[in-house]
Amino acid sequence: MFRTALRNVLAHKARLLMTVLAVLLGVAFVAGTLVFTSTISDAYQKSSEKGFDHVDVAISPDNDDDKSKPGDAPDLSQSLLDQVTKLPGAKSATGTVGGFAAIPDKDGKLVGDGFSSAGANYFPGKDGKDARYPMKEGRAPANEREVALDRKTADRADYEVGDSIKVSVDGPVLQQKVVGIFTTDDGNVAAGGSLALFDTKTAQRLYADPGKYTGIELSAKPGTSQEALKAQVEKVLPERTEADTGKKLADDQAEEIKNGMSGMRTGMLAFAGIALFVGIFIIANTFTMLVSQRTKELALLRAVGASRRQVTRSVLIEALVVGAVAAVAGLLAGIGIGAGLRSLLNSTGATVPDGPLIIDPTTVGASLFVGIVVTVLAAWLPGRRAAKIPPVAAMSSVHAPPSTRGLVVRNTIGAIFSGVGIAMVLAATGMDDGKGLMGLGAGLLLIGVFVLTPLLSRPLIAAASPVLRIFGMPGKLARQNAVRNPRRTAATASALMIGLTLITGLTVIAGGIQNAIDKMARDSLRADYIVSMASMTPLAPEVGQKLEKLDVVEKSSPLRLSPSRIDGKKTDLAGVNGDSIGALTNLKFTQGSFKDLGGERVVVDKDLLKDRGWKVGSTLNTTFEDGKKGRLVISGVYEGNAIISGVMVDNAALTPHVEDIADFQVMLKTKGGVDDATQDKLEKALGDNPAIKVQTMDDVSNDIAKLINLMLNMLYGLLAMAVIVAVLGVVNTLAMSVFERSQEIGMLRAIGLDRKGIKRMVRLESLVISLFGGVLGIGLGVFFGWAAGELIAPSLSTYELVVPWGRMGIFIILAALVGVLAALWPARRAAKLNMLAAIKAE
Repeated sequence: MFRTALRNVLAHKARLLMTVLAVLLGVAFVAGTLVFTSTISDAYQKSSEKGFDHVDVAISPDNDDDKSKPGDAPDLSQSLLDQVTKLPGAKSATGTVGGFAAIPDKDGKLVGDGFSSAGANYFPGKDGKDARYPMKEGRAPANEREVALDRKTADRADYEVGDSIKVSVDGPVLQQKVVGIFTTDDGNVAAGGSLALFDTKTAQRLYADPGKYTGIELSAKPGTSQEALKAQVEKVLPERTEADTGKKLADDQAEEIKNGMSGMRTGMLAFAGIALFVGIFIIANTFTMLVSQRTKELALLRAVGASRRQVTRSVLIEALVVGAVAAVAGLLAGIGIGAGLRSLLNSTGATVPDGPLIIDPTTVGASLFVGIVVTVLAAWLPGRRAAKIPPVAAMSSVHAPPSTRGLVVRNTIGAIFSGVGIAMVLAATGMDDGKGLMGLGAGLLLIGVFVLTPLLSRPLIAAASPVLRIFGMPGKLARQNAVRNPRRTAATASALMIGLTLITGLTVIAGGIQNAIDKMARDSLRADYIVSMASMTPLAPEVGQKLEKLDVVEKSSPLRLSPSRIDGKKTDLAGVNGDSIGALTNLKFTQGSFKDLGGERVVVDKDLLKDRGWKVGSTLNTTFEDGKKGRLVISGVYEGNAIISGVMVDNAALTPHVEDIADFQVMLKTKGGVDDATQDKLEKALGDNPAIKVQTMDDVSNDIAKLINLMLNMLYGLLAMAVIVAVLGVVNTLAMSVFERSQEIGMLRAIGLDRKGIKRMVRLESLVISLFGGVLGIGLGVFFGWAAGELIAPSLSTYELVVPWGRMGIFIILAALVGVLAALWPARRAAKLNMLAAIKAE
């Protein structure tokens, strides 16, 4: 039986290739995902470990909650640095100061993505050098007009020692001279960020206070362990500071990287699972057809003494061979995909640290397990079904048509699954946290529709009859072929259905969210311009002050966030200019208005008011950021949203309590409204700073659209794998269907249907099956998108269903294209069949 199974595999090379491809793609996606995430994670981890090579103990402010002072812990003093330098176990101590620093290239465009653009201080030791940053060209910065750049940034922006550059920290542009170029093991630089070094006094002025540091790094003397040095440091630490060993910092950063990568890994594996899920249908369909074609052969084996178990085992052996070949090929392809994904990531500008391609035993084991087990499980049911057919019935083909009872049982099960799934999805839409129930219901509905697909195929394909009649006899034959074996049609269409369900559902959800945020911004803001940092870091207060003085600005207000405690609970206060905020926003008030904002009087969003049990007139016992206590009185209640919410305080009352004044954004109302000349004036006033964004409402909306479209395009790219697998499934089914109907095709040729007619018949059959799967997928996708939107709506008040008719039309065209492309090879094969040989075929 083993030899027989192997001969069957090798005797049908085309059939073997199609089946192997279906499994290979799913395995390749899993292997590629594991290789890619392992490689990136390892590269970041090694890079982070290098960054802590010179650190044995690090001291930093402790920003854990403190009831007396809710703000950030103060920076570290020079006296603390002097103290720890004299510790017996300390070889050296370095005071560090750092923050955001944007470096534009010669065209004025930001180098890096803004989030990994950093600035730091050069802290020379006794030898006049800073071991963290070896200078390869020039010298270290010595005054406020000088800066040094890392080698990678200098190369990318084409800067050399002696060049004059612009640097932005949190406000107007600084004009600096490049005096040095250095190398570094800093993880952000390795990952494509930029690093600018200032002398310590300048860095303290920009990022802290004179004589203060944001961190202190110590190296231990030979023979002193990190733990021993840490114990010495802890004896001299003031309040609200903490010390950690370099090993712990490296381990913590490695864990953060691992956790950050786990989300990507899980997401990509989910799509790999989808591709495999689609592949299961194709493999099961393939083996069902294989068994059907070999019924007489299997019956003959039974007649000469083979048992049911041996017949089932022979089918499983075939599946094992196919799975093993596909798993190995898929693993090799996956390694190539992993390497390709890394190169693709680098080509988009998102540079990752250098490092080797990681292929760990988990990746190899998972790939082999997935490829072999999935294939064997998919083949088990067809093999078991074949073994049950009595030899005499198989010889006479009495078994061929499925029993009515079997179809009734299948349809009943499908109806139950679908009904329960719909009920669960609908029930979840009315729940506060119905994600789990909705996910389970969606899974049941998808399975139910798949089970019901043979039943649904007849009426839906029949609806295409008027169009197919246009093509004459080939069109009529194509429709009859599509409905003749509804189970095969269903399995083929379902693969495409799953892919389009996910694509459509994600498109509906993304469109609704984009529309909701856009509507929220336009409904709640009257400002002509929003000014903010590209890195989402705070703006210097000088930005708002400079813009306010411009003759084109009518009204302006910075949005200033400050941590506080109200009645013992941590609460952020939002500082605004009380006399102008009403002209810059369009918030609806249920009680009071912005006219009541000023001094101790504040306005609160409705949800926070309800959550805390407050009311208009309530007195709020407040501990401000500087630790001082005060009383605020609620004078108005507004309807908040994801953009503006919380407790609003007049900046005149809040700012005296803010230690480091910084604005999240600045809102502007201009005399000329929105026009290019006004925007140019605003940008020039800020020194054409690439790190500061001056945006209109349309710009804000476009940013949101770009972000959502970027995410969608990534998802489309991943889901394309499922569609590719589905295309192979259609090709596979049609090719095997042509082989199964060789005699019928020969008869059609004999009675006058020419080769063009045969080709058209196969192509139309493929087109009908693909469109059937496409219609089902798009319908389910819209339903799931609507249901998910009902869960989103309570937290996003402006959310409403947006049906993307244009994209749905593209998806239908895509389904049709899948059908046309999938039929090319089977149609050509059918047309080339020798008429007489086909008629004699069994």
